[in-house]
Amino acid sequence: MKVVVTGGAGFIGANLCRHLEDAPEVTEVIALDDLSTGAAENLRGCAARLVEGSILDAALMQEVLAGADAVVHLAARPSVPRSLTDPIASHTVNATGTTTVLEAARTHGVHVIAASSSSVYGANPSLPKHEGLATRPLSPYAASKLATEAYTLAYGHSFGLPVLSFRFFNVYGPLQPAGHAYAAVVPAFLDAALRGEPLVVHGDGKQTRDFTYVGTVVEVLRRALIQRVTSEEPVNLAFGTRRTLLELIDVLSTVLDRPLEVRHVEPRTGDVRDSQASSESLRQLFPDVETVELAEGLARTLEWFREQNGLAASGR
Repeated sequence: MKVVVTGGAGFIGANLCRHLEDAPEVTEVIALDDLSTGAAENLRGCAARLVEGSILDAALMQEVLAGADAVVHLAARPSVPRSLTDPIASHTVNATGTTTVLEAARTHGVHVIAASSSSVYGANPSLPKHEGLATRPLSPYAASKLATEAYTLAYGHSFGLPVLSFRFFNVYGPLQPAGHAYAAVVPAFLDAALRGEPLVVHGDGKQTRDFTYVGTVVEVLRRALIQRVTSEEPVNLAFGTRRTLLELIDVLSTVLDRPLEVRHVEPRTGDVRDSQASSESLRQLFPDVETVELAEGLARTLEWFREQNGLAASGR
């Protein structure tokens, strides 16, 4: 099986490429990435072949998907704050880029697994978030990810393309970058903690998230590839483990075995207040997937951060 991973040098993409090395059914992995947010170093020592380029390049997409059995479409312009700064760029990459991938997949009859986001639920207050809820995006990023899944499912309906669209919920783990303005909350907190700096919390910290360890995510993606799973509806990829940011900090404090200083700042525009997945659809498709508890996932992520920053010996 030949698999193409768009965004393959990014956080989730590189973890997936590495995970697929252990799948005997997969004979070739191509990681397509323009390295705008991903890094070639994420694939160091990995058998995946890195092709540097953009999903907006239609000719390249046709070339890369020729002979492929499946594509996992993870490439995107991430971040709610980034989309507020440049909405057009988010739309272009996330919506138009997705149609470019889908057109190439349609040409070659390729199974498409696409990444959407829990942010599509937006202002809908219902919990847990199930796939039948009305979507109410609160940011250009969320709207562009809704377009990603809508186009994917529409291609499945219109052209008989085998498709599966996952809604990711706050994925965290090794290879997730920190140290920049758009960093996700877990790497931002870990980076600050290891530097001995306050953890910056936007708002009161009582907002909730459904944190999902990246190892679990890539295992689900592997199974979806091997089993050639499809769905006419989007599928949440999370397990209903709702935690406040303050609870996250408490668990992280326990993992580090020391108290952490917190600094509260103003809430961010476009942020969803509460998020928790219904995992019923996911469990129906993948009943045997085992989850990783938050404390264990944070410990594994912390180990990686320490290795990257040369802090393992210091015990910080």
